[in-house]
Amino acid sequence: MDIAIAGAGYVGLVTAACLAEKGHKVACVDIDAGKVALLQSGKSPIYEPGLEELLKKNRERLLFTTDGAAAYRRADVIIIAVGTPEEPDGSVNLRYVREAAKQIAEAAEKDCVVAVKSTVPVGTGDQVERWIEENRKNPVHIEVVANPEFLSQGTAVKDMLHASRIVLGVESPLAEKVMKEVYDPFALPYVVTDRKSAEMVKYAANVFLALKISYINEIANVCEMVGANIEDVTAGMGMDPRIGSQFLRAGIGYGGSCFPKDTKALHWLAAGSGYELKTVQAAMEVNERQKVKLIEKARTYVNHFRGLEVAVLGLTFKPGTDDIREAPSLANIAVLLEEGANVRVWDPAGMENARRVFQKEVVYCSTIAEAITNADICFIFTEWQEIRQFDIRQYAALMKTPLVLDGRNCYSLDSAREAGIIYESVGRERVCPSEVRRRLLENADVRNG
Repeated sequence: MDIAIAGAGYVGLVTAACLAEKGHKVACVDIDAGKVALLQSGKSPIYEPGLEELLKKNRERLLFTTDGAAAYRRADVIIIAVGTPEEPDGSVNLRYVREAAKQIAEAAEKDCVVAVKSTVPVGTGDQVERWIEENRKNPVHIEVVANPEFLSQGTAVKDMLHASRIVLGVESPLAEKVMKEVYDPFALPYVVTDRKSAEMVKYAANVFLALKISYINEIANVCEMVGANIEDVTAGMGMDPRIGSQFLRAGIGYGGSCFPKDTKALHWLAAGSGYELKTVQAAMEVNERQKVKLIEKARTYVNHFRGLEVAVLGLTFKPGTDDIREAPSLANIAVLLEEGANVRVWDPAGMENARRVFQKEVVYCSTIAEAITNADICFIFTEWQEIRQFDIRQYAALMKTPLVLDGRNCYSLDSAREAGIIYESVGRERVCPSEVRRRLLENADVRNG
């Protein structure tokens, strides 16, 4: 099929590459000429494992352009995958969706289906249908479909090629037939429903995962208080098929472009209908508190951060991506800088994006060892494999004071004990060797008064 995609961002690019992999001809449209030029040269503007290889492999079936009208004119299916920015009140700004709908309506010269893949409030499909009808230039029939995506950064290519389901929100048998022609090559199960229900599936799924994360983080906090081990607790919980083991990793909260935005959007949507989603409100509050948990732990060891050498390992909100949006590292670095710490950071993928936030305020290091050398404190915010595989004994060898605060439970407690470091994690007991504690107390800049 001839498919056009409005938006060459994260969702649009992964969708384009995977559809081309299944044999479709895909034109991907973006207003950013620099991004389009980069894609035309065979390079991906985003970090996503396997994506660039897929783009290069299917170059003959992929077109990248800034000319939306030309791409939409003869397309059988047009997928809207543009950004939906968050407003200060938690609502969703649909200006890019509206602009895409208008351009599609003005350009289309044949009957087609418009599938909205952007994450949008329930009822947006109806609005898109109205916007298209108001701006349609030619006597063509255009069906509007809700087709939410369920891509996880770091595994997005796999998530699309081997998805658990394809959700189609349709209002006619014709729209269902056309969309199944798009996805039948994937050989995946379908959930076919109406547009509003499909739009709600996306929010309900993402927000449920956010709830699960916040819940287990609260259980982890209680584990610390009562002397239980969160890893053993989650192992016992996860074996229950009614619960499952996914999204039960305790830590310092969720971030990224989806969970924070979607929880606020669903809460706003319900409030607009006169209903308070108390569980969602609680999950958001828990997550905000959890982000600074390591700072609170650090304050039990230090009087202040002023003048301290602080290492930060991991900037992105999760491993496998360069995305730092809503990452816990950002809030913590801001506190450290405000209180006068000298901050050195390391991340294998996110430092270029971090430079747009912290230009000269922090020192960017090329290795973990460089970041922790002579450091008073080390914070771990992302569970990169490079961190998990780093020799934990090096913290004792290289740091001025081997005080490691791990927000992602990267190391075992036994290895921390053997390494002779002070090690604080989430939901587990503190490791604090007496001889290291004495060194800490001898350091007037670090110890409590």
